[in-house]
Amino acid sequence: MEIYTVSPGDSLWRIARRYGTDAEELARINQLNDPSRLVSRQALLVPSAETGSRPPIEVNGYAYPNIARNVLDETLPYLSTLCPFSHHMTVTGELIPIPDSAMVEAARANAVAPLLTVTNLGESGGFSGEIAHAVFTDRQVQDRFFENLFSALHQKPYYGVNFNIEYVFPYDRDSYSQFLHRASEALHAQGYFLSTAIAPKESDSQEGILYSAHDYEAHGRWADRVIIMTYEWGYTYSAPQAVSPVNRVRRVLKYAVTQIPAGKILMGFSNYGYSWNLPWRQGDAAKVISNSAAMNLAVSVGAELKFDQTAQAPFFSYTDSAGQRHAVWFEDVRSVQARLQLVKEFGLAGISIWTINQLFRPALLLLQSMYSVEKLI
Repeated sequence: MEIYTVSPGDSLWRIARRYGTDAEELARINQLNDPSRLVSRQALLVPSAETGSRPPIEVNGYAYPNIARNVLDETLPYLSTLCPFSHHMTVTGELIPIPDSAMVEAARANAVAPLLTVTNLGESGGFSGEIAHAVFTDRQVQDRFFENLFSALHQKPYYGVNFNIEYVFPYDRDSYSQFLHRASEALHAQGYFLSTAIAPKESDSQEGILYSAHDYEAHGRWADRVIIMTYEWGYTYSAPQAVSPVNRVRRVLKYAVTQIPAGKILMGFSNYGYSWNLPWRQGDAAKVISNSAAMNLAVSVGAELKFDQTAQAPFFSYTDSAGQRHAVWFEDVRSVQARLQLVKEFGLAGISIWTINQLFRPALLLLQSMYSVEKLI
């Protein structure tokens, strides 16, 4: 596979003929709603002769239980592990399950290792430092939690556990690391795999409730894989900007490999974009948009596509039918390629996609053309 950037006057039919394929196949590969329309600077994935070896990498995918079955089935062949999101821990050490049986069975049927994913999400839906504090520091609560965790693990054919514990109080940093030590020994003793997800830090001294309690060295010591959530620079309440700017991701990875063995790191991989209202004001909420929807929107409104070379990310602006201006930042195959190249640059274990609920077929096909997906089971 290779990337073709549309020039003025191009048509899908002409591009297809140039690459020895047909327009229908190009439309399918790139999830084009209207194959008769293209916009200048649009990036398309096109078939080409494969040359050279493809190094193996691991690919994790997070997924909510409401994922469409056809999307799950199309994505599973590209995954090593699947994290159904998520079982919730409580302040009393209970573990609230989710309806993930169908996902676990589908994963196993496709040689994908399912991981029981645990978060400290509270009843309100946000991450709770109070829940994490209780499980990390109260021995009775922690004992109950591990009892419930292993009970859940024994009920279904999970391969292991993923801890995605966020917004931990800075003073719980050591307790969190000690919790991971206990989890590592207990899980490994029963043959289970352990992965964790941590915030994107650029130094150990980085402050803030997102960062302070995530001890990179401890996660690298006790976990089999560490997912670094290298996304959300552009987020719901930020000013319009790239979700996963490559320059920022590189800075995080440059620090991470000094604390965590590179062969344990999975780089977080955003699979979405945002649409902000313009003019943007502090406190305004952006709306999530899938990458394929963003590209098709740009085509339908005839937007002028732009590409930020520093962030390696596409964006555009447009005015809707009600007269509201919008700025949209998303991912296309160029930004996907730039981030996938970081795996090789830093010698990482692979990537972790957040989330696979929205299919972005060009990214999966580009991934397959650059790497072979390693299966753990």
